[in-house]
Amino acid sequence: MATHLQSPKPSLPSLLTAFAAVYFIWGSTYLGIRFAIETIPPFSMAGVRFLIAGVVLFVLVRLQGVEWPKAVHWRSAFVVGMCLLVLGNGLLTWAEQFVPSGVAALIVATVPMWMVMLDALRPGGSRPGPSVIFGLLLGTAGIGILVGPSSLGEGRVDLVGTLVIAFAAFSWALGSIYSRSAEQSPSTLQNVGMQMLLGGTVLLAAGFTLGERIELSQISARSGWALAYLAIIGGVVSYSAYVWLLKVSTPAKVSTYAYINPVVAVMLGWALADETLGPRIFLATAAVVIAVMLIVSSRNKAATDPEAVDQDAGILDKATPDGTNMATS
Repeated sequence: MATHLQSPKPSLPSLLTAFAAVYFIWGSTYLGIRFAIETIPPFSMAGVRFLIAGVVLFVLVRLQGVEWPKAVHWRSAFVVGMCLLVLGNGLLTWAEQFVPSGVAALIVATVPMWMVMLDALRPGGSRPGPSVIFGLLLGTAGIGILVGPSSLGEGRVDLVGTLVIAFAAFSWALGSIYSRSAEQSPSTLQNVGMQMLLGGTVLLAAGFTLGERIELSQISARSGWALAYLAIIGGVVSYSAYVWLLKVSTPAKVSTYAYINPVVAVMLGWALADETLGPRIFLATAAVVIAVMLIVSSRNKAATDPEAVDQDAGILDKATPDGTNMATS
């Protein structure tokens, strides 16, 4: 009688640890960015963190014997890296000089909204249903609350910084859509490592062109540790956990990080950085998180519907070639 070998079922502690990494470490990276850029120029900081993480990931996949990427893989990695890391994370990092980390996370959470709109506009794209449309309207209202009149309390959020992060989220979504059809390496970790190497190099060059200079003597201990945390814990460790979860869990469960990360970011910003947490932030958080839940759950349901068109499972499972969030990679 033939026997079938199956991968051992992951233990509950392993699953909980991996989900905790995706939920809380990723949620903390927004605060990590704020601490890092206190004494390190923003584009240079982003460039260094991605180069460090990119080298580590690329070396890991080389040690695993993964085939060397082709020229077309490098080209795809460059385009995706420009959209996600340079225009996405780079602009987010710059804007956190003016926008609280928790608020930045709320604006970044609109990435699924941008992806729905971009998908609807492309030829042959799927049209959003009633729940998704309601989610789009609710999410837009949440962002409106953040930049609304001062009568809402706590003072309005910096408008320029908000617009820059909104554009960063749009760029992230655009790169994510592109990555779905781009020819890439079969190894997800190798793709990420390539994107980080290329994106980090461009970010460093951009910082140098803009006159940024890293003065080691001026870097505080908090900024230094934050940079190390972002590169190793926020990038390599938590991302490895994410890739593992996609293999052993369902896309619907893994994509729940999309609406937990901003809540974690808001609470950490309030607890560790004295960021304001009042009616305006509560209302905006509730609106954006519910909006993302509606959009993500709707897309996950459509992806598992046997009558639905074959699409990526979940709005963020393939939101990037690897599904990471903007503050992480």
